[in-house]
Amino acid sequence: MFTGIVEELGEITGVEDLGDASRFRVRGPVVTEGAKHGDSIAVNGVCLTVVDFGEDDFTADVMAETLNRSSLGALGPGSRVNLERPMALGGRLGGHLVQGHVDGTGEVVERKPAEHWEIVTISLPDDLSRYVVEKGSITVDGISLTVVDAGADFFTVSLIPTTLALTTLGLKQPGDPVNLEVDVIAKYVERMLGERAAVTGRDPGPEAVK
Repeated sequence: MFTGIVEELGEITGVEDLGDASRFRVRGPVVTEGAKHGDSIAVNGVCLTVVDFGEDDFTADVMAETLNRSSLGALGPGSRVNLERPMALGGRLGGHLVQGHVDGTGEVVERKPAEHWEIVTISLPDDLSRYVVEKGSITVDGISLTVVDAGADFFTVSLIPTTLALTTLGLKQPGDPVNLEVDVIAKYVERMLGERAAVTGRDPGPEAVK
């Protein structure tokens, strides 16, 4: 389990094509410290398993399912990535509960700079829009963010200077893809309401999950 608080802006240093998978080598001295084979590290919000590691980098295998569902397939040597280790038991939940299981991808649509922050608009796939609400939580490239505005096919987030300086969202431009993970609590609520409706014969309706 992660929190969406990025520990380090790392870099892809190598990508090996394995046919139905890829092997990524990622430089990240902070997250590599104390790393062991089998550990989990979130890369742009995708939970990956460490298969090898060096002094300041690690290697992870990325399966076809992950490449197809996330934006990792578009990365290559030199790409910057957000890195986070799992939250330690008893640690502080600085962001929100993040599984590292990407639900889909969006695209940066627009950036509007202000004096002390920046408003970024991101496209939203149809099948995820019902889980995104104003002032709710969403994970973008592994970053825990608060939704400012939510529409049928977009949402906006407000980025403070720290987020712009220390994460990939300071580098993304209109047209760039981003990984999205919606709040898992919303999905559980939807599932429970659906099961209740099946028992009672009543349709909870779309308002029930807003």
